[in-house]
Amino acid sequence: MQSPNNPSVTSSLRVQRDTRAWQIQVWMSFGLAVFLCAAGLARLPGEALDRAFMVMGYVFCLSGVFVVSKYLRDRQHQHGAETPLWGAVVWGGFVTAMALTAWGLVRMSIDEAYKAYLGVSWLFLVSSAFTLAKTLRDRHDADLAEVQPAPRKSAPGDAAPQ
Repeated sequence: MQSPNNPSVTSSLRVQRDTRAWQIQVWMSFGLAVFLCAAGLARLPGEALDRAFMVMGYVFCLSGVFVVSKYLRDRQHQHGAETPLWGAVVWGGFVTAMALTAWGLVRMSIDEAYKAYLGVSWLFLVSSAFTLAKTLRDRHDADLAEVQPAPRKSAPGDAAPQ
């Protein structure tokens, strides 16, 4: 592996993995967030159409989180190889999902305490989903790094790579 400050200096590859405790905490947080959101939406007072709108909004936000996470990580690894239009679609979808879900929550005629519960559980879901996406991608990257062969040291007289 080459040093970012000096490309001619090589070092050994070191893969750092998340601890098992961290992985358990991430999965438990995500599961708890899903449960709290599902419980809140299942008992949502009012019209069935309001419930359906909020369920779709939560699922849309959850999907948007994973798409944004993948887009950002892919850009990091591919040095911006994605097209600007794809970036606009990804960010536009995420912002739209968040905005429409917030709008639906605010406009609903339900008790303010219930709105607060739904709002906090929704933000917990989004936050824990970002953390889960990062944890899963980090594990994938570590798995890939472990199976890639170590960089070959140049022997004296070898031509420098172009």
